[in-house]
Amino acid sequence: MMTGNTRLAAGLWAALLGLGCGGSSAPSERLVLAEAAIRGGIEINANVNPPRAALHLQLAQEQVEKAKRYISDGMNERAELALRQAQADAELAIALARAEEMKQKATAAKIKVERLKAGRPL
Repeated sequence: MMTGNTRLAAGLWAALLGLGCGGSSAPSERLVLAEAAIRGGIEINANVNPPRAALHLQLAQEQVEKAKRYISDGMNERAELALRQAQADAELAIALARAEEMKQKATAAKIKVERLKAGRPL
């Protein structure tokens, strides 16, 4: 009879063994999601500014290319992981770009308030 810890260890071991094998179907939905996140980042210019966002968007694109190679080699679990990483990087790039935009808007608003307080025209 297996104890709870033994069952857990056996389950983890089976999951780790499965990562290297290509038995599952191609992660086409995950590919679509990752590519959509990348396009979203490009649409808001995360591939340009700030530099950190551009880096994460580039990493996302590289992960998608790696995943496509994995899919063509039948390594679908690895492709799934690469696509998850790509989507996370693209979403981080979007968040960084939006944060930079909000920071710039806040700075502009602060300047307007200071000018108004000083009695200067906008």
